[in-house]
Parts: sequence; C-alpha cells; structure tokens
Amino acid sequence: MNDAITNIVKNLYDIDANVVLTRPEPQFGDYATNVALQLAGRLGRQPREVAEEIAEQLRHTDEYTEVTIAGPGFINIRLSDAQLAALMTRAVGQSMLGQTIVTEYSDPNPFKVLHAGHLYTTIVGDAISRLCERAGAVVHRTNFGGDVGLHVAKNMWAIVRTLGGENPSKLAEVDENLHARAAWLSARYVEGNTAYEDDEAAKQEIIATNKRVYQLHADNDHQSEFAQIYWTCRGWSYKYFDLLYRELEVAPFERYYPESETTPAGLETVRVHTGEVYSESDGAIVFVGEPYGLHTRVFINSVGLPTYETKDVGLLMHKWRDYHFDRSIVITGNDIVEYMKVVLKSVEQYEPDLVQRTTHLTHGNLKLVGGQKMSSRRGNVLLALDVLEAASEAQRQAFDGATDRQVMLGAVKYAFLSNRIGGDIIYNPQESVSIHGNSGPYLQYAHARACSILAKSTVAAHETFDNLNEYERMLVRKLGEYSEVVERAIAELMPHHVCTYLYELAQVFNRFYENCQVIGDTHEARRISLVAHYRDTLAEGLDLLGIHAPEQL
Repeated sequence: MNDAITNIVKNLYDIDANVVLTRPEPQFGDYATNVALQLAGRLGRQPREVAEEIAEQLRHTDEYTEVTIAGPGFINIRLSDAQLAALMTRAVGQSMLGQTIVTEYSDPNPFKVLHAGHLYTTIVGDAISRLCERAGAVVHRTNFGGDVGLHVAKNMWAIVRTLGGENPSKLAEVDENLHARAAWLSARYVEGNTAYEDDEAAKQEIIATNKRVYQLHADNDHQSEFAQIYWTCRGWSYKYFDLLYRELEVAPFERYYPESETTPAGLETVRVHTGEVYSESDGAIVFVGEPYGLHTRVFINSVGLPTYETKDVGLLMHKWRDYHFDRSIVITGNDIVEYMKVVLKSVEQYEPDLVQRTTHLTHGNLKLVGGQKMSSRRGNVLLALDVLEAASEAQRQAFDGATDRQVMLGAVKYAFLSNRIGGDIIYNPQESVSIHGNSGPYLQYAHARACSILAKSTVAAHETFDNLNEYERMLVRKLGEYSEVVERAIAELMPHHVCTYLYELAQVFNRFYENCQVIGDTHEARRISLVAHYRDTLAEGLDLLGIHAPEQL
C-alpha cells in the first residue's frame, strides 16, 4: 500500500513522498496516512484537495472497499475482509538478516550477588536479543564483569581475615550451596567496604591487596595461597551466575568478558593514543571531555592502575576482534550515561566506526512497591532472589498456596518488559501474578484457554475469510497487526510494544468469544481457524519475551 500511494503521488505531482501508514480506530478504517498534509505546503494547496485527488486514484484501483477523507486531510483506507485476513500470515520483516549483533547485558561483578538491577537487565537483554534474532540477525550474547578492581580487593581483604589468613583449605567450610556461597561473598564485601571507609589502616591494606590482585593476573599465578583463594571464589561466582540464569530460563551467554581480560587491551589502546587523544594530568592519564560538552575522566590513575574507563575501552576492542559486529548493543543502568558518553567519545577519536556501531541502552532502578533504592555497599541490596521470592509468595497468596514456576517467571518477566525501557520500575508482586489484569499470567491463561477451545473442536479449520461480522473482523484486524508491532519493537529495541499488543489482542479475542459462538456454530471452521491464529500469535509473542506459553494452566 505504501508503494501504491508513493506511485500515485509521483504520477500526480512528480514528488517522491515518504508515505507513512498508521492504524486509526477501527470505525475510521484499517489504515490512514497524512501524506496530503505533508504535500499541501509544497504544492501551495489545501490539504483536503490534495487528499481527495490521491483518494480518487486509490478508489480507481478497486483494491479497497472504502477510501475516505477525515479532518484536515487524513486519508482513511478500509480493506476487504480477504485483504485484511491476508495480513495475519504476513511474516515479520528480516531487517537484520545476515547482520552480526553483539548484545551485552546483566554484567554482574564476581565476588558479589546478583541484585534486582542485574535481574532486570538480564530479562530485558534476553528479550532484545530474541527480537534481533527474529529480525534475522546472528546474535552473540555476552556478559562483562569486574574480577579485578577495588571491590575485589575489599572482598579479598575481608575473605583473608575471615579465613584467619591466607588459608585456602578453609574455604571448604563454606556452605556448598551456590546461593549461600554468593551470600557469603557479599557479606565479605560489606565488611571490606566498611573497613575501607572507616579504618585508614585497613584502607591502605586494601589498596595493597588491589595491587596484588592485578599482579596475580600479570603473573598468571594460580599456585600461591592468595591466588588459590581468589580463583576459587571467582569460580563460585560464575557458577552462581550460571545457576541463576538457568533458573530464569534465559538463553545462555556465549561469552563472559572479565575485566582482567579486557584490561591489557584497554591499557595498550589508551597508552598508544596518549598525547593524541588522552593526556597526562598530575601523574594520571585522562580524557578531557569539556571540548565535547562532557566532563574529564581518569583512564589510568596516578599509580598506573587502569580505571573502569580503560577496561571498557578494552572490552570494545575485544568484542570487535572476536565478532567484527555490525552492531553492539550494551544495556546498563542509567547511572552511567555520562560515563559511557566520555568513554565512547574518547574511542570515537581513533575508532569512529566502532562507536557508530555501538548502541547504549539504559534503564532506571527497580524497586518493590513501597521500597527504596538499595546499595550493596551498605549491605541492604535488593537481590534478584528477593524479587523472585516476592513473586512466588504473591502467587501462593493468590492461588491458595499453589505455585507454578513458569507462571511466576512469566509474571516477573512481563512486569519488567511491559514498561518502556528507560525509567524506574516499581514492581508490584501482587499485580504481576494476577490472571485478571495486564500481566504475564493473564496472557499465559489466555493461551491455555485458546488451546482448550481448539481441543474441543472436531471440525477442520479453513482459511476462507469473507462476510465477517463485526467481532470476527476486529479479531482479524488485530491479528494482522502483529508483524507491524514486532517490526517496530525491533527497530526501536523496545519489547514493551510486544507486551502492549498481546494484552490488547487478548482483550479483542475476549470480545470476539463473548459474542461469537465457536464450537457447534455454522461458522465453526472459520472461527476455529481464527482461534488457532490467535493461539499461535500469543505463543510466538510470548516466546519473543522469553515467557512460556502453557497449553493448560
């Protein structure tokens, strides 16, 4: 239809127009365009006059049942029932076909636990990766975390004290449960951070420990007692991360990039470009951001150690070396927006193409209803497991003690993904598990209900769609929007568009089912076909969100 209108405009006015079709309210038509309003100024004419000329040409094609003009010059187009039904089988466009996409998300630090923010970015990153795959891309899921740096030094300092010295054998006394080990490591971090802030002697010891951690990587030390403690505890962390990702039923990560691995490449890159891009300042190496409307940040500190900035530079270089990506999508909290601008602006001075290929998506904080922003430094962090347990408890309360892990995960994932990425999210466990509102379980129930209807029918479905009644037509129309919605979600990297659509689709189906008998009706074959299309669309949409579509609930 875009091409038809574009050709009409070209023939009438010799103008190459950018025709955009929108979906108006059903009573106005199936599609609408404001192309006449765009052209009126260029032609020096009234929009409605231009609209009428274009509409008349569309009427002559005999492809549309109705073409009307509304308001100042909007053209509304109504399709035949058969044309509308054809849109139900329209495939999602392969806008990323053949592209290599690297997604980076979750990014927890070893020696610490996954908090609610990691839970959120893990679920969002998995959904965005699925959208890219649906668009035809080859997606490499990656994860980045700080296995070196001051936070690790605080942990190691406290761990050694807790073990009564550098006694790796005593780690065997720690509970073997991976969640318990993660909690044990987190407690050590809180101890180390408190000591660092309150005790000057401890602070100096932790600074010295930080240098030791970097040195054991430089020496590839796996034998010293200090190194054995480090590698064992780091291993616990990665096993714990993998466990939680499996419990969340997200696609596995292809690659973990620890900071210890990206640091050498970052240091080399920064040093090569020092004097050209980076500059010396009081013994440190910095990037002066003020000329670009940004701020100055340190990349190598005055004692020669790399900062997070340099590690991120090294990460970008590693991802390019490993994947030669068409696009790198990085998903983080919005607290590092300005930080990332400086890092990318510095790299832009010598690798502009890599920066142009990089998309940084950010999100706000996740809080439970009535909660406050938490801090792992103070030890009152809202953990990923806290959120999942809150959802499980809400499910038990709502369903007389019954629990279903797939439904719980669907509740949490949908609650996160139904919000536009960017702002803070207030998570309400009770609302998320309800089967009567805009929730994951509501859509899972809708899918199971459609499966039940189909199981009762003994009539073969057929695909003849003509002379539809009002409710059939509204369902057909909504089903036909699916590919458009997914393409928009892909273009914007915004999964919430899929959530909104699926909820609206379920509501349209409910009105259809309330007003149109399916089983035993003279139109059963057609209506069973509609139910099957509805079920399949729900299943595919939920899969894009990483949510299980149960056949019974």
